[in-house]
Amino acid sequence: MKTLLIGGKWLGAIDGETIDVIDPSDGMAFAKISRGRAADVQQAVSAAQDALQGEWGSKTATERGRILQRLGQGILDHAEELAAIEAQDTGKPISAARADARAVARYFEFYGGAADKVHGQTIPYLDGYNVSVVRVPHGVTAHIIPWNYPAQMMGRTLAPALAMGNAAVLKPSEDACLSVIRIAELAMEAGLPPGALNLVTGYGAEAGAALTSNPGIHFATFTGSPEAGALVQQATAANHVPCVLELGGKSPQIVFDDADLDKAVPAVVKAIVQNAGQTCSAGSRLLVQQGIYDRFVGMVAQAFRALQAGVPAADLDCGPIVSERQYRRVMGLVEAARDSGVPVIAEGGFAADLPRGGYFVRPVLFGPVPRDHALANIEVFGPVLSVMPFTDEEDAIRLANATDYGLVAGVWTENGSRQMRVSQRLQSGQVFINCYGAGGGVELPFGGVKKSGYGREKGFLALEEMSTTKTIVQHYQ
Repeated sequence: MKTLLIGGKWLGAIDGETIDVIDPSDGMAFAKISRGRAADVQQAVSAAQDALQGEWGSKTATERGRILQRLGQGILDHAEELAAIEAQDTGKPISAARADARAVARYFEFYGGAADKVHGQTIPYLDGYNVSVVRVPHGVTAHIIPWNYPAQMMGRTLAPALAMGNAAVLKPSEDACLSVIRIAELAMEAGLPPGALNLVTGYGAEAGAALTSNPGIHFATFTGSPEAGALVQQATAANHVPCVLELGGKSPQIVFDDADLDKAVPAVVKAIVQNAGQTCSAGSRLLVQQGIYDRFVGMVAQAFRALQAGVPAADLDCGPIVSERQYRRVMGLVEAARDSGVPVIAEGGFAADLPRGGYFVRPVLFGPVPRDHALANIEVFGPVLSVMPFTDEEDAIRLANATDYGLVAGVWTENGSRQMRVSQRLQSGQVFINCYGAGGGVELPFGGVKKSGYGREKGFLALEEMSTTKTIVQHYQ
């Protein structure tokens, strides 16, 4: 299968090798992608450089915006097709895949509309001088995206980069990227010039490493683990290239004794079982004030017992874990917690007649989890929720901040002063009060602190990240 888009042409890898695409519902191969390596990456980078010097580089912001908006409409026109591809490739329920298709269209709509609305500055200076500061593209941008939300992540990173006039090289995950390939086809149909978007499929250690270390790139974005993020930083630093990193989380949901518990329960449950827990911002730690601990945890447990995992078409609460490797990791952490004596409060179930060989995991609620236990600190990336009690506001803040991560947090309380006190002190890139996730809106700047990474995606801040400034000083006397 030719899955490398380079200079507007669909190509196979130079050496002709491919990678099997596995359906996580049954563990069987159903497609192939090209196995790109360093030589393929170099071709893609060269094509991006040519595009900047050619048709793409000469486009006005308005023209770029129109292309992105056409792509957004094209995605909506093919939303059901894209959802079916995403569901099979990742294993997520079909309704979630449909939501992803709508979300990726929104990214291109939003940034298409914003492309010609990024303004510069005029600086008062010495007599006889005009000084202006303008925003300009970095040049060639590298984008390495994960497997959990391939379509959405493509839009999240690519749309602002193209809106600002960069030419992009995108390396999706080998575990799930078929929706990305289809969207790239739609981008060509929308009028994106050859080389503005280049796509190289392959393994991270081969194509991804070659891309981040390539001296022809000028900026990089990466979403993945902190360990891989450190390698990306090292590779880009060798060429003095800046990057934005989103490296996961261990996000707390803090429930105080004055919270609306009926409102909190469905949000808490959804925040951990959505996409089978394979979400960087998953609310994987539930911190509950002692006075309501038994009552609220009992309500969450009842909801957990009703959860079911099944195939995407069944449209249940969870699909399978994306790959055998990830399945074994999740199950290993679950079994280690059981073996160490952490109580299982409740578990979900499996749908009837699951395919043999699928990577299905029961949603599981553990608690109380000791504060120093792995479940309290390690990102499981599965439908596993850890419950811990706290005493008062100070204890809640201390416990919420007691991990290496700082991506998202939820605060549940009806006390307005407490809402502001706690949200200000949480070490987190996003804080949601009496809600969680808020639909993941494209308008909301997103990113973390500590080992969750740095830089911001989404919102207008992404346009700043995807560009740099140039100061122009004119002496007219």
